[in-house]
Amino acid sequence: MRYVNADPVLRADAERGKMFGVLVVEDPQSGKLFFLAAYSGLLAGRNDWQFFVPPVFDAQQPDGHFKTTERLISAINSEVKALNGSDSIAELKRRRKHMSEELQLWLFHQYVMLNARGEEKDLVDIWRDYHSSPKLQAKFPLPPGGSGDCCAPKLLQYAYRNKLRPVAIAEFWFGQSPRGEVRHHGHYYPACRGKCLPILTFMLQGLEVDKETYAIDRASTCLEPEIVYQDSTIIVVAKPSGMLSVPGRINAPSLEEMLTKTFGRVYMPHRLDMDTSGLMVVARNEDAYKNLQQQFYSRTIYKRYEALVDGELPVGKRGTIDLPLRPDPLDRPRQVVDPVHGKAAVTDYEVLASQAKTLVSLMPHTGRTHQLRVHCAHADGLGMPIIGDTLYGTKAHRLCLHAAELAFDHPDTGERMHFSFKPDFFPTTE
Repeated sequence: MRYVNADPVLRADAERGKMFGVLVVEDPQSGKLFFLAAYSGLLAGRNDWQFFVPPVFDAQQPDGHFKTTERLISAINSEVKALNGSDSIAELKRRRKHMSEELQLWLFHQYVMLNARGEEKDLVDIWRDYHSSPKLQAKFPLPPGGSGDCCAPKLLQYAYRNKLRPVAIAEFWFGQSPRGEVRHHGHYYPACRGKCLPILTFMLQGLEVDKETYAIDRASTCLEPEIVYQDSTIIVVAKPSGMLSVPGRINAPSLEEMLTKTFGRVYMPHRLDMDTSGLMVVARNEDAYKNLQQQFYSRTIYKRYEALVDGELPVGKRGTIDLPLRPDPLDRPRQVVDPVHGKAAVTDYEVLASQAKTLVSLMPHTGRTHQLRVHCAHADGLGMPIIGDTLYGTKAHRLCLHAAELAFDHPDTGERMHFSFKPDFFPTTE
């Protein structure tokens, strides 16, 4: 990114954070390899910087249809403010909404994307083909704003237009992390699912693409849970990293299936993420299942996790992280910090040991998706991602997050049961 570093305007924009992409391409005529570069959206308010590929469609032309109509809509906004309660406001708002919807639809039709077969489709058709069922079409009638302006679609479009063969692609974050998201400077990230997955599903057709091997590798790994305690009512088990709690979409072993083979039907009152290891309690009958579910709901079950984070903190440091979370609808399963629309997420922490990396104890008061992972990685949390967290950090041999302690009331006797199981990843630093 020497062009960014050379220009103070570009550098200032990049310091606020921007996704950049690089596509290695081959010239079929000469057989030579070279690379193309792109940035998502606008850079310092422009989309025409040299060195980077152009946008799929340039909506920034001052006298073009998009900007001209935008100015008309802005004029209506000024009228609405000036009238301040007049009966004419409702009609102006209807007109503004109609113009905005028409302009957005017109814009999507201008993005005519290519694939490796030389076929063309605009964003509206791509979206409708991808969300083919009536239920999905009703939920996703049109692409989100900004679709087609991310790095990967721009790079592939330029390559196809210029008869270049894509060889390899990578996207990375440059600059500071957005306030709500977790993005680390210089880290590589996959294309977002919400905007890019439908587009890339079409654009990659006809191109030989490497298969996703991560899930396949995990499925072929021999994983065995360890039984910590069992009686006629419950089973306490240590789930290994890489095992699903319950059957999922990918071809991977699940704890529920394995326990069913040994104990007959079991009931899962809670879950751990596939890559998280540690203690789980499993019910052997429906009454015990309902009892444990109620304990989880009322938050009388004690859970403590241990995580190895990427950085050093002083031993004994403790505190509370309070960062509300919500899903990112454009990039599931990612979660973002949102003080306005997010749900409460609170975690107590204490630093247990530090040896290049830091072993931290985490006690969640709530059970939000990816709560511990985001609370560790986010700048307003620990500011240090958990080792092996591919969503909010970097890949490693495993996700170093482990459910180390679990305490609950026995569903039959009411006796307080307490279990602990140490992780195997400290002082590992890989």
